[in-house]
Amino acid sequence: MLKIKGLRGLNRFLSGISSRLGNPLAFTFLIATSLLCLTSCTSSDWRSASRESAGIAADSDTNREAILQFYSADAWGWRGWFAVHTWIAAKPSDALSYTVYEVIGWRQSRGLPVVRIESDLPDRYWFGERPKLLKEFRGEGVDRLIIAVDQAARSYPWAETYAAFPGPNSNTFTAWIALQVPELALQLPFSAIGSGYAQNGLEP
Repeated sequence: MLKIKGLRGLNRFLSGISSRLGNPLAFTFLIATSLLCLTSCTSSDWRSASRESAGIAADSDTNREAILQFYSADAWGWRGWFAVHTWIAAKPSDALSYTVYEVIGWRQSRGLPVVRIESDLPDRYWFGERPKLLKEFRGEGVDRLIIAVDQAARSYPWAETYAAFPGPNSNTFTAWIALQVPELALQLPFSAIGSGYAQNGLEP
């Protein structure tokens, strides 16, 4: 009987399957395996999972240049076997803190807009999952990009709507901003499920 120890072991196993079968088939296998293991492979509690800084972003107290960052991290629990959560962090020139832009689905159940725009740590662990820096802009000209990103975020058309699949979700939000600000030339990973909804969701 095949034994897979923990999430990292499962990821390594699925990576091997992906290299042999190709993306579409491997993706289907990944989802099926994830659902089968749902009740036996996840035992941690999101309430105690780390939300500390990963130490990736520059310190806003000592760095005066404009910084714009795009992050991803494995989704919480079993969804992290095949999907990521993405978000944006921005610090204008001379600002003493970062503003984080993201969509969080549970806010909908509390009667809140799913879009969250708040001053926060830019590089928090996503409930125990270490973030990965997808792209970063720093220095001259970045303040203009930050303004464009902020305007796009505040005009996001699904601010009151959330669906893990096919979207709109957190990746739809990041993809929407990339479409509105093409200078970003942002490419989201294959595991950013819902990113395609940013374009397809508005088509008649």
